[in-house]
Formats: sequence, C-alpha cells, structure tokens
Amino acid sequence: MLIFVVTTLVIIIDQVSKNLVRNNLDLGDTVPLIQDVFHITHVQNTGAAFSMLEGKYLITIGVPIILIIFCIVFIRNNMENMHITLKLAMPLILGGGIGNLYDRIMYGFVTDMFDFRLISFAVFNVADIAVCIGCALLVVFVVFFDDSEGGKNAKN
Repeated sequence: MLIFVVTTLVIIIDQVSKNLVRNNLDLGDTVPLIQDVFHITHVQNTGAAFSMLEGKYLITIGVPIILIIFCIVFIRNNMENMHITLKLAMPLILGGGIGNLYDRIMYGFVTDMFDFRLISFAVFNVADIAVCIGCALLVVFVVFFDDSEGGKNAKN
C-alpha cells in the first residue's frame, strides 16, 4: 500500500506543479522567490537529464518505459520482502519516471521549473527530485542493508 501511495503522490504533485507553471508562466518567464538564488522558471526540456539526448525521442521514451516496467516487475515480485528503504526508493523512482514520461509522450518535452541560480544548476521538477531521492535511497540500501549474495552485508 505504501508503494502505491508514494508513487501516486509523486505523480500527482509532479503533474499539478507542471500544470501550474504551464498555465501561469509563458515559456522562459521567471519568478524570483529569492532574487538570484531560487527562481521558478518555465523551461521545456526535450532531452533527458541536463538536456542530454535532446531530440532523441526513441531513447528518451523507450528507455524510461523499459525502466518503469522493470520497477513494476521488481516491486511486484519482491513487495513482501523489501526493506523499507526499497519500499520508499522504488515508488519515488517509479513515480518520477512516470511523471516525466507522461510529459514526453503528451507534450514532446518535460516541463521544468525549479531554478537554483546561486549554484548555476540545471532547472528541474518534482519528478526529477523524486528520482534523485529514490536513487540515493537505493544506494543507501545497497551500501548498508543489502544482504543478498555478493552484497556488502552478505553472510559468507
């Protein structure tokens, strides 16, 4: 149940925030929340992370579909025995992946809006945040809790 709730919340929050930006800001418009530090900026990303693979729709749609299917199968096959870090990591990655994939399929681009100017970082969105946090939790699981064969905590 936790997995379904987290996945659904990520998708809803992501899509609502993107719709708010698309409906209230013209492309390229920016609203400073903290001048020269953090802005809401309407950007369209036709590539993957950091605009890599721009215009490569087969890759930016096909690869996420494969990864989303993998996440669903993994969750379905392992739900009962998953460590809590995986029960949070997998739906964050899944929800973020679905949120950005939906944009790519429906609009041909992903709407980004969070613009940290203090460190001159790429503009990103809620789905990106969810995927990054999910991947960080996945690393935490592998480093600290994985007791599968070959894992750090495996019993020899």
